[in-house]
Amino acid sequence: MDTPSPLSHLDAAGNARMVDVSHKPSVLREAIAEGEIHMLASTLDLVEQNQVAKGNVLAAARLAGIMGAKKTGELIPLCHPLPITHCEVSFEIPESRDRIRIRGSARVQGPTGVEMEALTAVTIAALTIYDMCKAADKTMRIEGVRLVSKTKGSPGAAQPPRSGGD
Repeated sequence: MDTPSPLSHLDAAGNARMVDVSHKPSVLREAIAEGEIHMLASTLDLVEQNQVAKGNVLAAARLAGIMGAKKTGELIPLCHPLPITHCEVSFEIPESRDRIRIRGSARVQGPTGVEMEALTAVTIAALTIYDMCKAADKTMRIEGVRLVSKTKGSPGAAQPPRSGGD
């Protein structure tokens, strides 16, 4: 006898499947993700002074992150395409001047969460920074991309990250 898989994207036989969310109510959902890209202080100086040959790094990374979030359903197999209603990407440079912290949020009114969209926004923003700065810094590394929080339903109903097909 087959036992159901604890992974929502696998059936009892282990085959990949898209989760059916048609029975779930449409509610306001938001997810926040973070990550960082480590770099030399000299590279960070170039970014801040808008001296990178490819252009304004943070403006391009912000736009790329938002665009990536909007295309998440096309990029990740079995991920539901969602009509996200808001996406934001922001950056913070700590006093250590050795990295850029990236924060991405996504919001939707729908039957499934936007964790993947927030994570994609952060990842694509980090990859854009990497691409734009790679000629100046061969030591860059992207680290710590993670889901920070998600909410479902009424505002302020924060839930800790968990696995599953929500």
